[in-house]
Amino acid sequence: MGTRQRLRSIFSGSVGNLVEWYDWYVYAAFSLYFAKAFFPEGDRTAQLLNTAAVFAVGFLMRPLGGWLMGLWADRHGRKSALMLSVTLMCAGSLIIALTPGYASIGIAAPALLIFARLLQGLSVGGEYGTSATYLSEMATADHRGFWSSFQYVTLIMGQLIALAVLILLQQVFLTPEQLDDWGWRIPFVIGALCAVTALYLRRNMAETESFRKSRDGKPASSSLRALMRHPRAVLTVIGLTLGGTVAFYTYTTYMLKFLVNSVGMSKQTATLISAATLTIYMLLQPLIGALSDRIGRRPILIAFGVLGTVLTVPILTRLGSVGSALEAFGLIMLALVIVSGYTAINAVVKAELFPVEIRALGVGLPYALTVSLFGGTAEYMALWFKGIGHESWFYWYVTACIGISLIVYLLMSDTRRTSLIDRD
Repeated sequence: MGTRQRLRSIFSGSVGNLVEWYDWYVYAAFSLYFAKAFFPEGDRTAQLLNTAAVFAVGFLMRPLGGWLMGLWADRHGRKSALMLSVTLMCAGSLIIALTPGYASIGIAAPALLIFARLLQGLSVGGEYGTSATYLSEMATADHRGFWSSFQYVTLIMGQLIALAVLILLQQVFLTPEQLDDWGWRIPFVIGALCAVTALYLRRNMAETESFRKSRDGKPASSSLRALMRHPRAVLTVIGLTLGGTVAFYTYTTYMLKFLVNSVGMSKQTATLISAATLTIYMLLQPLIGALSDRIGRRPILIAFGVLGTVLTVPILTRLGSVGSALEAFGLIMLALVIVSGYTAINAVVKAELFPVEIRALGVGLPYALTVSLFGGTAEYMALWFKGIGHESWFYWYVTACIGISLIVYLLMSDTRRTSLIDRD
């Protein structure tokens, strides 16, 4: 495959990934506004708990998405699975955009919201494993860490665009009352339209050479039984993901609510801080991915594990009583620099653990299970601890999760040297 075609395919896959994650994160970015539309009146923490619970419910579908889309990608191609996932995401966004509020249709409103998030959870569950596999197989061996890091570049960019839309609606186009009443629907319409564009781009992607060679005259062999022949790799994905996903969701999606609900900042200030930190965080990913191509994956994972275990409680404790927006920016940025040691390279590490015939399933399913149990519930756990008057217990929970992953990092081999992609 020529370099131009390779880069075009990586771009198309990455743009589709961006749209998927924009649609996914718009929910978190705008939940401060639409919580009261879908649920009965109550105090703000109670309404946010309801929206956080629905956010977590969406994660319950991610293992199913990782399983079904992983099987599809391993049997019918990475390109086909990526097209299907973006179609499901489009449908979920449209449902949220068009559903009337609780005052109009009662319990049907949160029911439709849950259904939409289930569709989106199915989509994202399949997107991660297939996208990680696609980017890792498309990249050359010498630059695999660099190119695969763009999965999180586009993931974070999707979150940033969601925040940018929020900022524009807050400060330029709508009054607070309009945003509360109906303006929160606009980003979901944008997401659905962008998903159609992503579907078109993905139609022109090339299939990976690894998949084409694996299917050359051979029957499909991807299945749960085949996956279970690699128990060490499966357990490594679970342990590798645990601390990283809890830390990622703590310092990204939950931070906006934490700054408003716990620190007492305005929605506008909290949004600007989140946007600024995420921008720098996004730019760090290729740098750390490229570094892993030089020094290996394992040292970078260990650095995240050690720093995350030692510094999580001090960072979150200080952030809870922060005195200025600048100080909050600095603390969150420090945390995200540490988390980059996981996010920049976790996709390529997982892809390098599995043979081609079960790679998408091997990356997607154990990852989705772990994210559903721990990443998707991180925000709910934080709000629950706050609700019972022990918010600081959540800080120790995050620390414990990172500490468990650190043990895995210390015991695993460096996948840059043992990569199974190079044996395809």
